[in-house]
Amino acid sequence: MGNSLKAIVAFVPSKGCQRYLLEDLEEMPVDKMVDLSGRQLRRLPLHICSFRELVKLYLSDNNLNHLPPELEQLQNLQLLALDFNNFKALPPVVCTLRQLCILYVGNNRLCSLPLELRLLRNLRALWIESNCLQQLPEVVCELSLLKTLHAGSNALRGLPARLRALRELRTIWLSGNLLSEFPAVLLHMPLLEVIDVDRNAIRHFPSLAHLPGLKLVIYDHNPCRNAPRVARGVRRVGRWSEESPEPRKRSGALADIAPEDLPLPPAGDKAELE
Repeated sequence: MGNSLKAIVAFVPSKGCQRYLLEDLEEMPVDKMVDLSGRQLRRLPLHICSFRELVKLYLSDNNLNHLPPELEQLQNLQLLALDFNNFKALPPVVCTLRQLCILYVGNNRLCSLPLELRLLRNLRALWIESNCLQQLPEVVCELSLLKTLHAGSNALRGLPARLRALRELRTIWLSGNLLSEFPAVLLHMPLLEVIDVDRNAIRHFPSLAHLPGLKLVIYDHNPCRNAPRVARGVRRVGRWSEESPEPRKRSGALADIAPEDLPLPPAGDKAELE
């Protein structure tokens, strides 16, 4: 019993096995939420697509690599969690869910995002971390209401200039990529509140003191020779932050100071709908 049995019955399409996986979930839940995370599923039980008033659907940590077209029936869905699965491409049906506000597709095998993603006009939080993206898809720049973008742990070397069109963007997470320079487009986004470029290859940071909305910048674990300048009250996490001032130059070189090992704010907690 347990995960091994669930792994077996996930292959079997019988109604009895479906009922076991759903734990007798036959009626629309009162809270309009279904959580099927960690069930070893290889297919979405079609019965779920009949819950047309569903608002939140969690399918995290399964073995899914496709979704049925019947998912389009869930036109009231506002949160969809597909992280920790086996998707090589975002299922087209996802882009038909026009009320989506929060989409989690991190920890899959995505190399791109479809142009149809632009149809998700209400999207406010997009989590695409830990995929195979070598560049941020331009379609992201068309999500005009986006407030949170988590694109860490990919292979990004830069950001498109069009990103500055996202006037609602407040938080951007870019840790664990291949950035060798601080993304210049971020210097033209004055309303950003959180910038995370931890664990990249940035050697020099420009001044961020002109960004009036900035509250937190995380830049640790970069081979940098300076800390980014920030306005008063902005928290910095990294070398030579408030607790460790920048060293003075000595004989043309910088004193060697180990980076502060400060904890990062939790990035794995899923957002809640307002």
